[in-house]
Amino acid sequence: MDCPDCSHDRTRVVDTGTTDSMTVRRRRECQRCSFRFTTYERPEWDTLQVKKRDGRIESFARAKLRAGIERAVEKRPVDEDTVTDLVDRIETRLRDRDTRIVSTTAIGDLTSQELRAVDKVAYIRFVSVYRAFSDPEEFLRELDAVLEGEHDDASNSTESDTT
Repeated sequence: MDCPDCSHDRTRVVDTGTTDSMTVRRRRECQRCSFRFTTYERPEWDTLQVKKRDGRIESFARAKLRAGIERAVEKRPVDEDTVTDLVDRIETRLRDRDTRIVSTTAIGDLTSQELRAVDKVAYIRFVSVYRAFSDPEEFLRELDAVLEGEHDDASNSTESDTT
């Protein structure tokens, strides 16, 4: 732990206590300048972790999720509040899982589901990058599935309007 006053990397713990929600409060003292400061520490398992495709595990970055969604909805009629709601819903669904470690695949699947409900073009943009289509036929199949879904939605609403 570096001293916030002089940036020396040697500090000692003077006092330790716990606060509510399993947070540990530590009073520390710099061994060089004797500056005292407090740190608050949370257990690592309490935070959401992401397991990457190569096996690495890193902390969940809400900003990365938001950036991916913003790229997908760029120049589409999707406002900032909708993007924020999407990110909130995805993060909540991830935190509601039984495990603190989620795969990038799970995040991508949830994101694509949420985007499909909001904007079909943004969904196609996101999925084309997320799934890394290597063949134009794969992309075409996904596009056909979206178009068929729109066709089914339109025919269902027409049928319900006539009854």
